[in-house]
Amino acid sequence: MGKAAVVRAFEEIRAALAVLQAEVDGEGLEAFADADAVSDPLAGLADGCLDILAGAREVEARVAGVKAKAAVAYAEAAHAVAGPDVPVVAQEMAVAAEIGCVLALGPRAAASFLATSHALTVSLPRTLEALQSGTLSWQHALVMADETASLDVAGAAALEAHFLPPDTPDPDALPPARGCPVGELPAHRFRVKARTWRERHHAESIEKRHARGVAERRVEFRPDRDGMAWLGAYLPADQAMSGWNRLTAAARGLQGPAEDRTMPQLRADSFAAAILGSGDTRGGSTSLSSASASASASATAGALAAARPGAGAGGTDSAASGTGHQSPSVRAEVLVTVPVFALMGLTDEPAMLDGYGPVPASMARRLVADGAASFYRVLVDPRDGAPLEIGRKSYRVPRAMRAWLRMRDGKCPFPGCSNTSLDTEADHLLAWHHGGTTGISNLGQPCPKHHRLRHTTGWRPTPASTNEPPGWTSPTGRHYTSEHQDWEPPRWPERPQPGSIDIVHHGTSPWEDALEKFLHAHA
Repeated sequence: MGKAAVVRAFEEIRAALAVLQAEVDGEGLEAFADADAVSDPLAGLADGCLDILAGAREVEARVAGVKAKAAVAYAEAAHAVAGPDVPVVAQEMAVAAEIGCVLALGPRAAASFLATSHALTVSLPRTLEALQSGTLSWQHALVMADETASLDVAGAAALEAHFLPPDTPDPDALPPARGCPVGELPAHRFRVKARTWRERHHAESIEKRHARGVAERRVEFRPDRDGMAWLGAYLPADQAMSGWNRLTAAARGLQGPAEDRTMPQLRADSFAAAILGSGDTRGGSTSLSSASASASASATAGALAAARPGAGAGGTDSAASGTGHQSPSVRAEVLVTVPVFALMGLTDEPAMLDGYGPVPASMARRLVADGAASFYRVLVDPRDGAPLEIGRKSYRVPRAMRAWLRMRDGKCPFPGCSNTSLDTEADHLLAWHHGGTTGISNLGQPCPKHHRLRHTTGWRPTPASTNEPPGWTSPTGRHYTSEHQDWEPPRWPERPQPGSIDIVHHGTSPWEDALEKFLHAHA
């Protein structure tokens, strides 16, 4: 054992890597094809390479788990060897410096790696176990460590339990975050889901944390290469989202047969013209009067407004969202899903801003009360918060169906895609000319890129339902589950407030009557 065992283990790893390298290069001892693909060696090679990628992902995760535990074990041993006379801060710097030299990391990166490793080994046992089993990548572990950093011990354990339940054959014991397992989500999509859960369940009110964030609002400038720079603003989410949507609407208005600029270029030129007051949307100039900079926003997307479990509002323009005076010819829409009790001020449960995540209930109340133009009734399942029904004014109401798809999917359902509802396209899963119907369970909303992928390659969507988006099957026959919305039941007020509405016995439609009374009071 000891060093000799470590040397032998890494020799075996290097030998195994050499075997895999030979297989990829087509120099293996046996043909890289199964019995069904002997007649097509290229198909066998392609399938085998996918097996190697899947196996490599698992091995990388396991190695990351070993690195994390080794780093913490080294730090503890080094602290013990140094003795009590060495200052703690100096010893931590020394340990981080040693790890940085071994892993070729800078001081800050080494300290960050050590801090994450310590969090995994001390306070995130399920995450470390998933990492060591190969079901969770190091990037996922980083997300878990980041999102639990400001939570207490109980909060961190609850977040872990929500996304990483113990293995069980009982289907009734599946986690609330059902659908695509966390390890099969790209890390950036897992961050969205983890942040959403954290905002909903944080011990400190989101109203207080939002107030601190508003006090820190600012504009930032960051030079970049090639004579370019980034200009971004840290703003309240509704303002940033409305600004993004208005830029998108303005860019679409500039598109046409003679327009050769892409949507990102049109957004950037519209942004530059707006802040410079030049009125020139062509961009591309390097003069001081019309300098163009790429814009980064703190939050994106959204369209329409809705409320759960009772009602909602749509068509809110950005001026009504508190973003200032804007041209009435450009309409920036907002989708905000807010529990009806929070809308009435009885709870402070966060609302959901489409394309962003949880926001304070006060922000949602302002968005709904300050000029919402149209309403849809949204009923949700009181057990899990999933949408059940959305009202519509006539038999053919495309906006109602699109609103349902936005609520069901939240974004393009292709695995890993983050394109949100403004840029998605309704698509029949079973084509109309093949007998497909125009119903929610036969509709998806892929973004333009993945819509083209579906119709120009062998990628195919799988069946959907009223509450679950379609999955996807690749040309090789592998099935990939789409990310599902992480619905939660609405919170009931702890006790009735003076003058509040009896939501159970009021009128014939208590949800809509309560909302109507609330909106009339704020008209």
